[in-house]
Amino acid sequence: MGRHVPHEHLVAGLASALRAGALTADAVALEARKAAEADEVAAPVPAEPDRTNVTSLTEPRLAQLPPDTRPLPSAAAYDQLLRARQPADRPAIQGEMP
Repeated sequence: MGRHVPHEHLVAGLASALRAGALTADAVALEARKAAEADEVAAPVPAEPDRTNVTSLTEPRLAQLPPDTRPLPSAAAYDQLLRARQPADRPAIQGEMP
């Protein structure tokens, strides 16, 4: 249980179970969960941060770069390799389709 429950909730669960006289792991787990739920209810919900003033650090860097004039990559050379045919005078291998 100590691996899955935060330390402060576990200590609160142990103290509550001890006060109640319930000396079982189930009682400690129940009280620890109660302590965790009480903390969740009491914890204030953080306000959504204001994202209107977020400045991009990438845009100024990209603006300083020269334009990319390289041609787009082409697979034409590989397509030519795929279209290459076997010579007609090559003897057929047994089981090979013509």
